[in-house]
Amino acid sequence: MQTPWGEIAVADAHVHLFSRRFFAAMGGQCGKTAEETARTLGWTLPPEDPAALARQWAEELSGQGVARAALIASMPGDESSVEAAVSACPDRFFGYFMVNPLDEGAADRAGIAVRCGLHAPCLFPAMHRYSMQGEQAGAVIAAVEAGGGRAVFVHCGTLTVGIRRKLGLPSPFDMRLSNPLDLHALATRHPGIKFIVPHFGAGFLREALMLADLCPNVYLDTSSTNSWMRYEGLDLKAVLRRAIDVAGPGRILFGTDSSFFPRGWNYEIYEAQTRALLDLGISGTDARMILERNLTELFGA
Repeated sequence: MQTPWGEIAVADAHVHLFSRRFFAAMGGQCGKTAEETARTLGWTLPPEDPAALARQWAEELSGQGVARAALIASMPGDESSVEAAVSACPDRFFGYFMVNPLDEGAADRAGIAVRCGLHAPCLFPAMHRYSMQGEQAGAVIAAVEAGGGRAVFVHCGTLTVGIRRKLGLPSPFDMRLSNPLDLHALATRHPGIKFIVPHFGAGFLREALMLADLCPNVYLDTSSTNSWMRYEGLDLKAVLRRAIDVAGPGRILFGTDSSFFPRGWNYEIYEAQTRALLDLGISGTDARMILERNLTELFGA
């Protein structure tokens, strides 16, 4: 992609893979079919074959000039969808999968997934109501490390799921379980695992920066509109400045939080972030790290 710093093979660290199974599962919670769910949302129903959805995303990203992306399976138990997507386009995608450590056999499933080629589990402690300091979460991390995994994605801070709101579904999340500092002991205990905290901690910026300062294996993902900034009166430029000052450009992962069609890849997020980085006057080397190299080097690609 042609960027303000020249040609960069942009890598997006945060793209949701909303599979047909995901639409069916969400619809089942409100008495709708997958087709009815898509119509209610105003979104395009994805193909049944996750490999076909992967090719759709690959075409979309190519059209935008994006070289690679991390695809996130957006419900527990949907490893097969993201595995099929990565297998269809192995040079294009990294595969993330959601895990609820409270589910029976969760640690074993996580270990199997990374041994089968997926790249990172995604943990949502507030959504599934468990502590990152508990035994179940620790068991998942240990299984990932034993399976040769390199990274774990942990959603902290404010959590709003737009699809649930649009479908009239409740979101009984527990924000008390969302503090990034809950990762400190795990990150210290597992120095070989990179812990990815999306959205700059989603409202817990101070805590996310403290964690990143204390633990060199913590990365910050820039994705989404970061609407939490209104809580602290910050703008994106200020957030990026503070994140780079603390974590350095080598631990910042560019992401958009793109998720559905027909919208496709969220260019507006990319544009806002690159404008803020340009205003900060970062070098071409640092821009390339944030927009490309940090994600690809994380997984040895």
